[in-house]
Amino acid sequence: MKEVVVIFDLDGTLIDTIGDLSAAVEYALSQGGFPGHTVEEYRRMVGHGIRNLVTRALPEGTSEETIDLTLGRFVDYYTSHIDVLSRPYHGIHELLRNLSACGVRLAVASNKFQEGTQALIHRFFEDIPFVKILGNAPGLPLKPDPAVVRIAMEAASAGTPPDLGRVHSRFAEAEYGRWPVVCQQIGPLAMPAVSLPDVKAVMVGDSATDIKTARNAGIPAVAVSWGFRPRTDLEAADAIADTPEQLLEIIRIFTGKN
Repeated sequence: MKEVVVIFDLDGTLIDTIGDLSAAVEYALSQGGFPGHTVEEYRRMVGHGIRNLVTRALPEGTSEETIDLTLGRFVDYYTSHIDVLSRPYHGIHELLRNLSACGVRLAVASNKFQEGTQALIHRFFEDIPFVKILGNAPGLPLKPDPAVVRIAMEAASAGTPPDLGRVHSRFAEAEYGRWPVVCQQIGPLAMPAVSLPDVKAVMVGDSATDIKTARNAGIPAVAVSWGFRPRTDLEAADAIADTPEQLLEIIRIFTGKN
C-alpha cells in the first residue's frame, strides 16, 4: 500500500501570521523613515520569502543596500515577536490530528525562513508528527520549485520520524546570526514531475505559488480560501476548501484515506 503525504503551506494555510508579519515590516520601515502599509496591502505582498516581502514594502527603486538594512531590522523585530498575534486557523489542529490518525504523513513546505518555520510549528503544533518541516534554507530552492515536494515524499517513503528541527526560543543572534538577510533563492532545478512509486502526495496552500508547486511536481493541488489570497487567485487548483472540514473531505477523496 502506498504511503500518503499531505504537504501544507504555512502562512495563510495552517497559521494566520499576517499580524506579526505586517507589524515587523511596519517597524522596519519606520526605522528607515519609509511610509507604511495596511494589513490588507501586506496580504498581497507576502510570498516568495521575507526579502521579497520587504522589497515590495519599500518604495520602488530602493537600493540593495537599503533593502538589506531594512531586512535586517525586520528580522530583528520579527524573530522576537513571531508568535504575538499569530495563531492557527480554527479547526486546523483537529484536521491535522485526524489526518495523522488515518495514517497520513504530514509535511510543511514554506517560503518563510527555516528557523521561523520551525519555531511556529514547534510553538503551535508540537504534538503533530510532521515528517518534514521545510522553509527557506541555504541550498533549497523556494516554491514553486518542486524540490520541496520530492524531499517530503522521500521522507514519507522512508518512514522518517517526526522532524522537530533545532529550534531556539528567540533565535539568539550569537548562534544563528542574520543568515535570512543573505540567504537568496537559488535557480530552479528544472526537475521533472516528482514520482515515487510507493508515495502519493497532495499539496495544500493558499496561493498560486502553492498551486504551481503542485503542478511542477505533478501532484494534486488543493487551495484553501481562508488564507491571504482572494479566491479568484485559486481557480487553477484541483479543488478549493472553504473550511478545514471541507479540506479533510477533499484530502480523503484525493488520497483514499478514510
